[in-house]
Amino acid sequence: MDTPLREPTFLILTALAGEPLHGYAIIGEVATLSQGRLSLRPGTLYGALDRLVDAGLVEVHREEIVDGRLRRYYRLSPAGDTTLSEETDRLRRNVEAATARLRDRSSRAVPRTVGGMA
Repeated sequence: MDTPLREPTFLILTALAGEPLHGYAIIGEVATLSQGRLSLRPGTLYGALDRLVDAGLVEVHREEIVDGRLRRYYRLSPAGDTTLSEETDRLRRNVEAATARLRDRSSRAVPRTVGGMA
């Protein structure tokens, strides 16, 4: 899977960086990590998980039957860990560059004048 990662993919991998989780727990973690900005629907999540498993970034950790239904737990694979680390470093460098530019811009800012007075 190529970087840059789309935000939902990045947040799914981030959710799985802590411990293996089942689908609805991933949905909850993604909502928490995004501070409620991103709400994954089950169909969207499971499609993404299938793609991440196929790409080798996520693995099935275990399966269990709960209330007669299959619950599958997913974990970050070693390749997923590497991808998440690389993407995190890329994003950090971008944030640092933008922060430096904004800091430089505000230090060079010319005071606004109102009615001819600064």
